[in-house]
Amino acid sequence: MNPVEVIGIDPGSQKTGWGIVREVSGVLQLVDCGIIRTISSAAVDEGSFSRRLAKIYSELCIVIGRHTPDEAAIEQVFTARNASSALKLGQARGVAVAACAAYGLEVSDYEPTLVKKSLVGTGRAEKDQVAFMVKRLLNEKDACWPLDTTDALAVAICHLGRRRFDAMARRSCA
Repeated sequence: MNPVEVIGIDPGSQKTGWGIVREVSGVLQLVDCGIIRTISSAAVDEGSFSRRLAKIYSELCIVIGRHTPDEAAIEQVFTARNASSALKLGQARGVAVAACAAYGLEVSDYEPTLVKKSLVGTGRAEKDQVAFMVKRLLNEKDACWPLDTTDALAVAICHLGRRRFDAMARRSCA
């Protein structure tokens, strides 16, 4: 199997986590990861939400342009405290998808419960359990990443696992 690099994205209007993972012969390797922080609209003037979305888009474009991953995986929006929060989260997710699409990346969507189940074994795992497994799988036991970053890395790892599974299924049916 050829090496493949995947960018995983955990979208948020205030913090968007991202992480790039390479898989070579079934071995996962961390390429890079980080978080895009935006300033809350309450702390700035009216209309700043559009600037927050623009920052997410432009910073993701910089990351994608620098690393040129092969594919993208983004966590789906599941729930929010209220309709306004859900709408903002959906818009942040939309600009992340647009940034990937601008670079011609195929984008795969994953429900948070599927990501958690594929890494921890249960769809109701806590964020710190996911972070623990991400660090183990990437052999980065001493890393100290924000949870939004480990969530993004988890999405990338989940995607790579699904990719492997799909490839094995295609071979067994051939």
